[in-house]
Amino acid sequence: MASVRIRMFRQGLGDSFLLSFPGDTGEVHVLIDFGVLLGTPEAKARMQKVAGHIVAATHRKLDVIVATHEHWDHVSGFAQAQPMLEADKLEVGEAWVAWTEKPGEPLADELRGRRAAAVNRIAAASRQIAAVDDPAAQKAAARLDAILAFWGGPGAAARATTRSAMDWVKQRTAPRAPRYLFPGETFTLPGAQRIRVYVLGPPHDRKWIGKSDPSRSASEVYQLAAVSGAEFGLFAAIDALEQGDAPGVQPFDEWFRIGEDKARATPFFRDRYEGGPAWRRIEHDWLGPAGALALQLDSDTNNTSLVLAFELEDSGEVLLFPADAQVGNWMSWDDIEWTVEAGGATRKVRAEQLLARTVFYKIGHHGSHNATLRANGLERMTDEGLVAMLPLDRKTASKMNWNMPFPSLHERLGERCKGRILDLELGIPDKPAAMSDAEWSSFLDRVDVKEDWIDYRLPL
Repeated sequence: MASVRIRMFRQGLGDSFLLSFPGDTGEVHVLIDFGVLLGTPEAKARMQKVAGHIVAATHRKLDVIVATHEHWDHVSGFAQAQPMLEADKLEVGEAWVAWTEKPGEPLADELRGRRAAAVNRIAAASRQIAAVDDPAAQKAAARLDAILAFWGGPGAAARATTRSAMDWVKQRTAPRAPRYLFPGETFTLPGAQRIRVYVLGPPHDRKWIGKSDPSRSASEVYQLAAVSGAEFGLFAAIDALEQGDAPGVQPFDEWFRIGEDKARATPFFRDRYEGGPAWRRIEHDWLGPAGALALQLDSDTNNTSLVLAFELEDSGEVLLFPADAQVGNWMSWDDIEWTVEAGGATRKVRAEQLLARTVFYKIGHHGSHNATLRANGLERMTDEGLVAMLPLDRKTASKMNWNMPFPSLHERLGERCKGRILDLELGIPDKPAAMSDAEWSSFLDRVDVKEDWIDYRLPL
Protein backbone atom coordinates (compact mmCIF):
# COMPACT_ATOMS: atom_id res chain seq x y z
CA MET A 1 0.00 0.00 0.00
CA ALA A 2 1.29 3.46 -0.90
CA SER A 3 2.19 5.68 2.05
CA VAL A 4 3.82 8.92 3.11
CA ARG A 5 6.90 8.47 5.29
CA ILE A 6 7.92 11.10 7.85
CA ARG A 7 11.42 10.58 9.24
CA MET A 8 12.63 12.48 12.29
CA PHE A 9 16.39 12.24 12.69
CA ARG A 10 17.72 11.79 16.23
CA GLN A 11 20.79 14.04 16.08
CA GLY A 12 20.00 15.89 19.34
CA LEU A 13 18.08 19.05 20.16
CA GLY A 14 17.31 20.39 16.70
CA ASP A 15 15.07 19.87 13.70
CA SER A 16 15.71 17.61 10.72
CA PHE A 17 12.80 15.90 8.96
CA LEU A 18 12.80 13.94 5.72
CA LEU A 19 9.40 13.55 4.05
CA SER A 20 8.94 10.96 1.31
CA PHE A 21 5.82 11.05 -0.89
CA PRO A 22 4.73 8.71 -3.70
CA GLY A 23 5.69 10.28 -7.01
CA ASP A 24 5.13 9.87 -10.70
CA THR A 25 8.52 8.17 -11.19
CA GLY A 26 9.46 7.04 -7.69
CA GLU A 27 9.45 8.75 -4.32
CA VAL A 28 9.61 12.55 -3.93
CA HIS A 29 11.80 13.61 -1.00
CA VAL A 30 11.55 16.87 0.97
CA LEU A 31 14.11 17.76 3.66
CA ILE A 32 12.81 20.28 6.21
CA ASP A 33 15.72 21.75 8.20
CA PHE A 34 18.99 20.10 9.13
CA GLY A 35 20.51 21.27 12.40
CA VAL A 36 21.46 20.66 16.02
CA LEU A 37 21.99 23.06 18.92
CA LEU A 38 25.46 24.58 19.33
CA GLY A 39 27.36 22.82 22.09
CA THR A 40 25.89 19.39 21.35
CA PRO A 41 28.68 16.81 21.85
CA GLU A 42 30.23 15.65 18.56
CA ALA A 43 27.77 17.85 16.68
CA LYS A 44 29.70 17.84 13.40
CA ALA A 45 30.04 14.06 13.37
CA ARG A 46 26.35 13.67 14.19
CA MET A 47 25.26 15.90 11.34
CA GLN A 48 27.62 14.20 8.90
CA LYS A 49 26.11 10.86 9.91
CA VAL A 50 22.62 12.24 9.25
CA ALA A 51 23.81 13.57 5.89
CA GLY A 52 24.91 10.06 4.96
CA HIS A 53 21.46 8.74 5.85
CA ILE A 54 19.81 11.45 3.73
CA VAL A 55 21.94 10.61 0.70
CA ALA A 56 21.18 6.90 1.10
CA ALA A 57 17.44 7.29 1.74
CA THR A 58 16.95 9.57 -1.26
CA HIS A 59 19.20 7.54 -3.57
CA ARG A 60 21.26 10.71 -4.05
CA LYS A 61 18.29 12.76 -5.28
CA LEU A 62 16.59 15.27 -2.96
CA ASP A 63 13.64 16.98 -4.65
CA VAL A 64 13.26 19.88 -2.19
CA ILE A 65 15.49 21.32 0.51
CA VAL A 66 13.77 23.64 3.02
CA ALA A 67 15.44 25.99 5.52
CA THR A 68 12.71 27.44 7.75
CA HIS A 69 14.58 30.19 9.62
CA GLU A 70 17.98 31.44 10.68
CA HIS A 71 18.66 29.46 13.85
CA TRP A 72 21.62 27.15 14.34
CA ASP A 73 19.55 24.20 15.58
CA HIS A 74 17.68 24.25 12.25
CA VAL A 75 20.47 24.93 9.74
CA SER A 76 23.83 23.97 11.31
CA GLY A 77 24.16 20.80 9.25
CA PHE A 78 24.25 22.80 6.02
CA ALA A 79 27.62 24.06 7.30
CA GLN A 80 28.82 21.05 9.31
CA ALA A 81 28.11 18.43 6.63
CA GLN A 82 28.33 20.66 3.57
CA PRO A 83 30.88 18.58 1.63
CA MET A 84 28.55 15.56 1.81
CA LEU A 85 25.66 17.54 0.30
CA GLU A 86 27.42 19.12 -2.65
CA ALA A 87 26.29 18.50 -6.23
CA ASP A 88 28.65 15.57 -6.82
CA LYS A 89 27.13 13.73 -3.84
CA LEU A 90 23.47 14.80 -3.90
CA GLU A 91 21.22 16.17 -6.63
CA VAL A 92 18.83 18.84 -5.32
CA GLY A 93 15.79 19.94 -7.31
CA GLU A 94 14.50 23.03 -5.48
CA ALA A 95 15.40 25.14 -2.45
CA TRP A 96 12.56 26.72 -0.43
CA VAL A 97 13.02 29.59 2.03
CA ALA A 98 10.72 32.24 3.46
CA TRP A 99 10.19 35.64 1.88
CA THR A 100 12.35 37.04 4.69
CA GLU A 101 15.38 35.77 2.73
CA LYS A 102 14.48 37.53 -0.53
CA PRO A 103 16.98 40.23 -1.60
CA GLY A 104 15.34 43.52 -2.46
CA GLU A 105 12.18 42.77 -0.49
CA PRO A 106 12.02 45.94 1.69
CA LEU A 107 10.73 44.40 4.93
CA ALA A 108 13.02 41.39 4.51
CA ASP A 109 16.07 43.63 4.03
CA GLU A 110 15.09 45.64 7.10
CA LEU A 111 14.61 42.56 9.27
CA ARG A 112 17.91 41.00 8.20
CA GLY A 113 19.78 44.25 8.81
CA ARG A 114 18.28 44.72 12.28
CA ARG A 115 18.95 41.10 13.16
CA ALA A 116 22.60 41.24 12.12
CA ALA A 117 23.12 44.50 14.05
CA ALA A 118 21.42 43.09 17.13
CA VAL A 119 23.47 39.87 17.09
CA ASN A 120 26.75 41.82 16.79
CA ARG A 121 25.87 44.21 19.60
CA ILE A 122 24.57 41.52 21.92
CA ALA A 123 27.90 39.75 21.40
CA ALA A 124 29.63 43.02 22.28
CA ALA A 125 27.49 43.38 25.40
CA SER A 126 28.42 39.83 26.39
CA ARG A 127 32.12 40.68 26.07
CA GLN A 128 31.70 43.79 28.20
CA ILE A 129 29.76 41.96 30.90
CA ALA A 130 32.19 39.02 30.91
CA ALA A 131 35.05 41.45 31.54
CA VAL A 132 33.51 42.47 34.89
CA ASP A 133 35.20 40.60 37.75
CA ASP A 134 32.03 39.42 39.42
CA PRO A 135 30.24 36.02 39.46
CA ALA A 136 26.86 37.59 38.71
CA ALA A 137 28.32 39.28 35.64
CA GLN A 138 29.89 36.04 34.44
CA LYS A 139 26.54 34.29 34.79
CA ALA A 140 24.79 37.05 32.85
CA ALA A 141 27.37 36.82 30.06
CA ALA A 142 26.89 33.05 29.89
CA ARG A 143 23.14 33.52 29.46
CA LEU A 144 23.73 35.91 26.57
CA ASP A 145 26.16 33.47 24.97
CA ALA A 146 23.55 30.70 25.25
CA ILE A 147 21.12 32.80 23.22
CA LEU A 148 23.85 33.77 20.74
CA ALA A 149 24.37 30.05 20.16
CA PHE A 150 21.24 30.13 17.99
CA TRP A 151 23.25 32.15 15.44
CA GLY A 152 26.48 30.14 15.75
CA GLY A 153 27.84 31.51 19.03
CA PRO A 154 29.50 34.72 20.29
CA GLY A 155 32.66 34.15 18.25
CA ALA A 156 30.77 33.26 15.10
CA ALA A 157 32.48 35.86 12.91
CA ALA A 158 35.48 33.54 12.61
CA ARG A 159 33.54 30.44 11.56
CA ALA A 160 30.35 29.22 9.93
CA THR A 161 27.21 31.05 11.03
CA THR A 162 23.50 30.74 10.47
CA ARG A 163 23.83 33.37 7.75
CA SER A 164 26.48 31.40 5.84
CA ALA A 165 24.38 28.23 6.21
CA MET A 166 21.26 29.97 4.88
CA ASP A 167 23.23 31.49 2.01
CA TRP A 168 24.53 28.03 1.09
CA VAL A 169 20.96 26.68 0.91
CA LYS A 170 19.89 29.63 -1.26
CA GLN A 171 22.68 29.03 -3.78
CA ARG A 172 22.51 25.23 -3.64
CA THR A 173 20.36 24.98 -6.80
CA ALA A 174 22.18 27.75 -8.69
CA PRO A 175 21.77 28.96 -11.36
CA ARG A 176 18.13 28.31 -10.48
CA ALA A 177 17.01 30.78 -7.84
CA PRO A 178 15.51 29.52 -4.58
CA ARG A 179 11.76 29.63 -4.16
CA TYR A 180 10.85 32.50 -1.82
CA LEU A 181 7.54 31.62 -0.18
CA PHE A 182 4.90 34.12 0.97
CA PRO A 183 1.90 33.41 3.24
CA GLY A 184 -1.21 32.67 1.16
CA GLU A 185 0.62 30.77 -1.58
CA THR A 186 -0.47 27.26 -2.50
CA PHE A 187 0.87 24.87 -5.14
CA THR A 188 1.23 21.18 -5.87
CA LEU A 189 4.44 19.45 -4.85
CA PRO A 190 6.48 18.94 -8.04
CA GLY A 191 6.61 15.30 -9.13
CA ALA A 192 4.37 14.03 -6.32
CA GLN A 193 0.97 12.40 -6.66
CA ARG A 194 -1.70 14.87 -5.55
CA ILE A 195 0.18 16.55 -2.71
CA ARG A 196 -0.71 20.23 -2.19
CA VAL A 197 1.48 22.66 -0.24
CA TYR A 198 0.04 25.60 1.71
CA VAL A 199 2.25 28.43 2.98
CA LEU A 200 0.94 29.75 6.31
CA GLY A 201 3.85 31.84 7.59
CA PRO A 202 5.87 33.84 8.27
CA PRO A 203 3.48 36.81 8.26
CA HIS A 204 4.36 39.70 5.98
CA ASP A 205 3.53 42.14 8.75
CA ARG A 206 5.72 43.71 11.47
CA LYS A 207 2.85 43.52 13.95
CA TRP A 208 2.64 39.73 13.84
CA ILE A 209 6.40 39.14 13.60
CA GLY A 210 6.91 41.18 16.76
CA LYS A 211 4.21 39.35 18.74
CA SER A 212 6.16 36.51 20.30
CA ASP A 213 4.35 36.09 23.61
CA PRO A 214 0.72 35.89 24.73
CA SER A 215 -1.44 38.94 25.39
CA ARG A 216 -1.70 40.27 28.92
CA SER A 217 -5.48 40.10 28.78
CA ALA A 218 -5.87 36.67 27.15
CA SER A 219 -3.52 33.72 27.12
CA GLU A 220 -3.38 32.30 23.60
CA VAL A 221 -1.02 29.54 24.74
CA TYR A 222 -0.80 27.19 27.71
CA GLN A 223 0.67 29.72 30.14
CA LEU A 224 0.68 33.49 30.20
CA ALA A 225 4.27 34.62 29.72
CA ALA A 226 5.78 37.96 30.65
CA VAL A 227 6.10 40.45 27.81
CA SER A 228 9.63 41.51 27.00
CA GLY A 229 10.45 45.20 26.72
CA ALA A 230 13.91 45.09 25.15
CA GLU A 231 15.15 48.39 23.80
CA PHE A 232 17.41 48.78 20.80
CA GLY A 233 18.42 52.13 22.30
CA LEU A 234 21.24 50.47 24.21
CA PHE A 235 23.05 49.91 20.90
CA ALA A 236 24.64 53.36 21.09
CA ALA A 237 26.08 52.63 24.52
CA ILE A 238 27.46 49.28 23.37
CA ASP A 239 29.09 50.97 20.38
CA ALA A 240 30.59 53.56 22.71
CA LEU A 241 32.27 50.93 24.86
CA GLU A 242 33.45 48.92 21.85
CA GLN A 243 34.76 51.84 19.80
CA GLY A 244 35.91 54.20 22.53
CA ASP A 245 36.19 57.86 21.48
CA ALA A 246 35.69 57.31 17.76
CA PRO A 247 33.94 60.37 16.23
CA GLY A 248 30.16 60.19 16.46
CA VAL A 249 30.13 57.18 18.78
CA GLN A 250 29.97 58.60 22.32
CA PRO A 251 26.45 59.75 23.28
CA PHE A 252 27.77 62.90 25.04
CA ASP A 253 30.42 65.42 24.05
CA GLU A 254 33.72 65.12 25.90
CA TRP A 255 33.03 68.34 27.87
CA PHE A 256 30.08 66.64 29.63
CA ARG A 257 31.88 63.40 30.43
CA ILE A 258 33.85 62.37 33.53
CA GLY A 259 36.48 59.72 32.85
CA GLU A 260 36.87 56.68 35.09
CA ASP A 261 40.21 57.86 36.58
CA LYS A 262 38.76 61.24 37.49
CA ALA A 263 35.61 59.67 38.92
CA ARG A 264 37.64 57.38 41.16
CA ALA A 265 39.45 60.41 42.60
CA THR A 266 36.25 62.17 43.70
CA PRO A 267 34.86 61.61 47.24
CA PHE A 268 31.37 60.91 45.82
CA PHE A 269 32.54 57.88 43.84
CA ARG A 270 35.09 56.70 46.42
CA ASP A 271 32.64 56.80 49.34
CA ARG A 272 29.74 55.08 47.55
CA TYR A 273 31.24 52.61 45.12
CA GLU A 274 34.84 51.75 45.91
CA GLY A 275 35.06 48.31 47.45
CA GLY A 276 31.51 47.39 46.48
CA PRO A 277 30.48 44.74 43.94
CA ALA A 278 31.56 45.63 40.42
CA TRP A 279 28.19 44.92 38.86
CA ARG A 280 26.59 47.80 40.82
CA ARG A 281 28.76 50.42 39.15
CA ILE A 282 26.79 52.67 36.82
CA GLU A 283 29.01 51.99 33.81
CA HIS A 284 27.86 48.38 33.83
CA ASP A 285 24.25 48.85 34.92
CA TRP A 286 22.97 49.74 31.45
CA LEU A 287 24.01 46.31 30.18
CA GLY A 288 21.11 44.68 32.02
CA PRO A 289 18.58 45.20 29.18
CA ALA A 290 20.86 43.24 26.82
CA GLY A 291 19.37 39.99 28.12
CA ALA A 292 15.81 41.09 27.38
CA LEU A 293 16.89 42.31 23.95
CA ALA A 294 18.55 38.98 23.19
CA LEU A 295 15.42 37.05 24.17
CA GLN A 296 13.22 39.32 22.06
CA LEU A 297 15.54 38.90 19.06
CA ASP A 298 15.40 35.12 19.48
CA SER A 299 11.60 35.16 19.60
CA ASP A 300 11.27 37.49 16.62
CA THR A 301 13.50 35.18 14.59
CA ASN A 302 11.29 32.23 15.55
CA ASN A 303 8.30 34.23 14.33
CA THR A 304 9.91 34.46 10.88
CA SER A 305 9.71 30.65 10.61
CA LEU A 306 8.50 29.27 7.30
CA VAL A 307 5.32 27.30 8.12
CA LEU A 308 4.13 24.64 5.67
CA ALA A 309 1.09 22.39 5.52
CA PHE A 310 1.08 19.39 3.16
CA GLU A 311 -2.38 18.25 2.10
CA LEU A 312 -2.96 14.74 0.81
CA GLU A 313 -5.58 15.76 -1.72
CA ASP A 314 -7.37 12.40 -2.03
CA SER A 315 -8.08 12.11 1.69
CA GLY A 316 -7.85 15.78 2.70
CA GLU A 317 -5.44 14.85 5.52
CA VAL A 318 -2.84 17.47 6.47
CA LEU A 319 0.74 17.33 7.75
CA LEU A 320 1.68 20.52 9.66
CA PHE A 321 5.28 21.74 10.04
CA PRO A 322 5.41 25.06 11.97
CA ALA A 323 9.18 25.08 12.67
CA ASP A 324 9.56 27.42 15.70
CA ALA A 325 6.64 29.77 14.94
CA GLN A 326 5.43 31.67 17.99
CA VAL A 327 2.22 33.52 18.84
CA GLY A 328 2.17 36.20 16.13
CA ASN A 329 2.97 33.77 13.35
CA TRP A 330 0.14 31.42 14.41
CA MET A 331 -2.38 34.25 14.86
CA SER A 332 -1.65 35.65 11.40
CA TRP A 333 -2.93 32.48 9.71
CA ASP A 334 -6.53 33.55 10.26
CA ASP A 335 -5.89 36.48 7.89
CA ILE A 336 -5.29 34.07 4.99
CA GLU A 337 -7.72 32.53 2.51
CA TRP A 338 -6.37 30.23 -0.18
CA THR A 339 -8.11 29.65 -3.50
CA VAL A 340 -7.56 26.11 -4.76
CA GLU A 341 -8.38 24.92 -8.26
CA ALA A 342 -9.16 21.24 -8.76
CA GLY A 343 -11.21 19.37 -11.34
CA GLY A 344 -12.24 22.54 -13.10
CA ALA A 345 -13.71 24.05 -9.92
CA THR A 346 -12.37 26.31 -7.20
CA ARG A 347 -12.70 26.12 -3.44
CA LYS A 348 -11.76 28.42 -0.59
CA VAL A 349 -9.54 27.10 2.19
CA ARG A 350 -8.82 28.68 5.56
CA ALA A 351 -6.35 27.80 8.33
CA GLU A 352 -9.10 26.55 10.62
CA GLN A 353 -10.00 23.89 8.05
CA LEU A 354 -6.38 22.82 7.60
CA LEU A 355 -5.93 22.46 11.35
CA ALA A 356 -9.16 20.44 11.66
CA ARG A 357 -7.80 17.99 9.08
CA THR A 358 -4.29 17.80 10.56
CA VAL A 359 -3.29 14.18 11.21
CA PHE A 360 0.41 14.86 11.81
CA TYR A 361 1.88 17.72 13.83
CA LYS A 362 5.58 18.52 14.17
CA ILE A 363 5.50 20.03 17.66
CA GLY A 364 6.67 23.65 17.47
CA HIS A 365 9.96 24.78 19.00
CA HIS A 366 10.68 21.54 20.87
CA GLY A 367 7.55 21.85 23.00
CA SER A 368 8.12 25.35 24.39
CA HIS A 369 5.16 27.14 25.98
CA ASN A 370 4.59 29.83 23.34
CA ALA A 371 5.12 27.86 20.12
CA THR A 372 1.81 25.99 20.00
CA LEU A 373 -1.22 28.24 20.06
CA ARG A 374 -4.09 27.03 22.23
CA ALA A 375 -7.63 27.95 21.05
CA ASN A 376 -6.54 28.83 17.51
CA GLY A 377 -3.99 26.04 17.31
CA LEU A 378 -3.96 22.70 19.08
CA GLU A 379 -7.63 22.87 20.08
CA ARG A 380 -8.50 23.14 16.38
CA MET A 381 -6.66 19.88 15.62
CA THR A 382 -9.72 17.71 16.09
CA ASP A 383 -8.91 14.69 13.90
CA GLU A 384 -9.12 11.48 15.93
CA GLY A 385 -6.00 10.12 14.22
CA LEU A 386 -3.67 12.99 15.25
CA VAL A 387 -0.01 11.94 15.72
CA ALA A 388 2.83 14.26 16.75
CA MET A 389 6.62 14.21 16.78
CA LEU A 390 8.71 16.01 19.41
CA PRO A 391 12.31 16.89 18.40
CA LEU A 392 13.68 17.37 21.91
CA ASP A 393 16.68 16.26 23.96
CA ARG A 394 15.74 16.86 27.61
CA LYS A 395 19.28 16.76 28.99
CA THR A 396 20.32 19.57 26.68
CA ALA A 397 17.17 21.58 27.44
CA SER A 398 17.73 21.16 31.18
CA LYS A 399 21.35 22.23 30.86
CA MET A 400 20.13 25.44 29.19
CA ASN A 401 17.44 25.93 31.88
CA TRP A 402 14.66 25.58 29.28
CA ASN A 403 11.34 24.18 30.48
CA MET A 404 10.83 21.82 27.54
CA PRO A 405 8.48 20.22 26.95
CA PHE A 406 6.25 22.69 28.77
CA PRO A 407 4.22 20.50 31.18
CA SER A 408 0.66 21.73 30.56
CA LEU A 409 1.21 21.83 26.79
CA HIS A 410 2.74 18.35 26.75
CA GLU A 411 -0.16 17.00 28.81
CA ARG A 412 -2.72 18.48 26.42
CA LEU A 413 -0.79 17.18 23.40
CA GLY A 414 -0.93 13.72 24.94
CA GLU A 415 -4.69 14.03 25.33
CA ARG A 416 -5.27 15.30 21.79
CA CYS A 417 -2.97 12.65 20.27
CA LYS A 418 -4.25 9.87 22.55
CA GLY A 419 -0.66 9.29 23.65
CA ARG A 420 0.71 9.05 20.11
CA ILE A 421 3.69 11.39 20.52
CA LEU A 422 6.89 10.06 18.95
CA ASP A 423 9.79 11.49 20.95
CA LEU A 424 13.27 12.09 19.53
CA GLU A 425 14.84 11.15 22.86
CA LEU A 426 12.40 8.61 24.33
CA GLY A 427 11.12 6.93 21.16
CA ILE A 428 7.71 5.27 21.43
CA PRO A 429 5.51 6.26 24.40
CA ASP A 430 3.72 3.85 26.69
CA LYS A 431 0.22 2.82 25.64
CA PRO A 432 -2.43 4.97 27.32
CA ALA A 433 -4.97 3.04 29.37
CA ALA A 434 -7.83 4.59 27.42
CA MET A 435 -6.63 3.24 24.06
CA SER A 436 -7.57 -0.26 22.97
CA ASP A 437 -4.93 -2.84 22.12
CA ALA A 438 -6.17 -2.89 18.51
CA GLU A 439 -5.84 0.90 18.14
CA TRP A 440 -2.37 0.90 19.67
CA SER A 441 -1.24 -2.00 17.52
CA SER A 442 -2.46 -0.16 14.41
CA PHE A 443 -0.38 2.86 15.44
CA LEU A 444 2.74 0.80 16.17
CA ASP A 445 2.48 -0.87 12.75
CA ARG A 446 3.17 2.55 11.22
CA VAL A 447 6.22 3.29 13.40
CA ASP A 448 9.82 2.20 12.97
CA VAL A 449 12.36 3.29 15.60
CA LYS A 450 16.08 3.15 14.83
CA GLU A 451 19.11 4.52 16.65
CA ASP A 452 19.44 7.45 14.25
CA TRP A 453 15.82 8.14 13.27
CA ILE A 454 12.13 7.48 13.88
CA ASP A 455 9.83 6.78 10.93
CA TYR A 456 6.07 7.24 10.84
CA ARG A 457 4.13 6.04 7.80
CA LEU A 458 0.72 7.38 6.86
CA PRO A 459 -1.19 5.12 4.45
CA LEU A 460 -2.74 6.83 1.42
